[in-house]
Amino acid sequence: MSLSMKRLGVYLSLLAIGAGAGVGGGYYLLSQQSKQTQETPQIVPTAFSKALPIPSGSASQENLNFIARAAQKVGPAVVRIDAARQVSQQVPESFDQPFFRRFFGQDLPIPREYIERGTGSGFILSADGRLLTNAHVVEGAARVKVTLKDGQIYDGQVVGIDKVTDVAVVKINASDLPTVTLGNAENLQPGEWAIAIGNPLGLDNTVTVGIISALGRSSSDVGVPDKRVRFIQTDAAINPGNSGGPLLNAAGEVIGVNTAIRADAQGLGFAIPIETAQRIAEQLFTKGKVDHPYLGIHMVTLSPELREELNRDKELNLNITAERGVLVIRVVPNSPAAKAGFRAGDIIERVSGQKVATAADVQEQVEKSQIGTTLKVEVNRDGDTKTLTVEPGAFPAEQEN
Repeated sequence: MSLSMKRLGVYLSLLAIGAGAGVGGGYYLLSQQSKQTQETPQIVPTAFSKALPIPSGSASQENLNFIARAAQKVGPAVVRIDAARQVSQQVPESFDQPFFRRFFGQDLPIPREYIERGTGSGFILSADGRLLTNAHVVEGAARVKVTLKDGQIYDGQVVGIDKVTDVAVVKINASDLPTVTLGNAENLQPGEWAIAIGNPLGLDNTVTVGIISALGRSSSDVGVPDKRVRFIQTDAAINPGNSGGPLLNAAGEVIGVNTAIRADAQGLGFAIPIETAQRIAEQLFTKGKVDHPYLGIHMVTLSPELREELNRDKELNLNITAERGVLVIRVVPNSPAAKAGFRAGDIIERVSGQKVATAADVQEQVEKSQIGTTLKVEVNRDGDTKTLTVEPGAFPAEQEN
């Protein structure tokens, strides 16, 4: 493979390749491994203490601003989730040599397996104990410890996770629990207030505030190209441990699920829109999994610079004349796209009648489609417009690892 093809990987948005590791930065690790693989803040979570409520009818209550009222309204429904997962670590080959065995026997200095512990956040959807959080918070754990704001601790069952959207659901056996009120993220505007509640760095029920900085950030923009989410961007402080907690509007309604911080970010956080999270959660509670529509194409958003680089690559053997648009780089053999007649070099112009300008636009339209139903895609092929009819299949499960 040529050097330019390797560089091309930076640009690829994949509809064919599955989800990888969870979104970075949002899960606060308390690892028990003998050698830390990452630095963690020197903050040790203390035993949970019950927060003292503000007396009803007091002068303080009367003077509460909207942030404090939102926190009082939603805080009791925000939970801390402690998860433990078993992690396998391959011992370096040199330690298996007779010299080391002679001294250590089976007790090698580097453990083959260890327990990794971490904490994240979540919130209660229903009074009977249905919770929503991030997939990367509970991934690898069948059961988790759930702590409510009032100090009650429950054993939680991980009902299902969806790596593609980084959404997971947990169930605890309880009743009459406080719940959140779901809002609407579709009508948000940059500049609106945003309030985050969670357990950053193990500091339970922390409230931070900012604004909605931007909307519709693609997974590639955020640095997690394996996800199928249009993120909300906010400058409300989101730190490790905030993952899975709610992002609220000024009325105290949940508009998103705090999920990602970029390692190189300065005051930027990202959240999954609540409509996406709710849709995925309902499917996970119903059948324990989510079937995502799948075409089987690799595509890029063209720019003049990328066009020149692609045309120079002899392995691709493409003669691209367009400077803008969504270019099909590869069609997966035996995929729905292959059966529908897609070809490398096609420029995708419309999906379901909607004009598309970026690979993220195409991905969004495919995600809205239904598996087994027909989807019409207009492509420009050698200057001619063709309409291809494709029937999306289910995202291949084996590609999710």
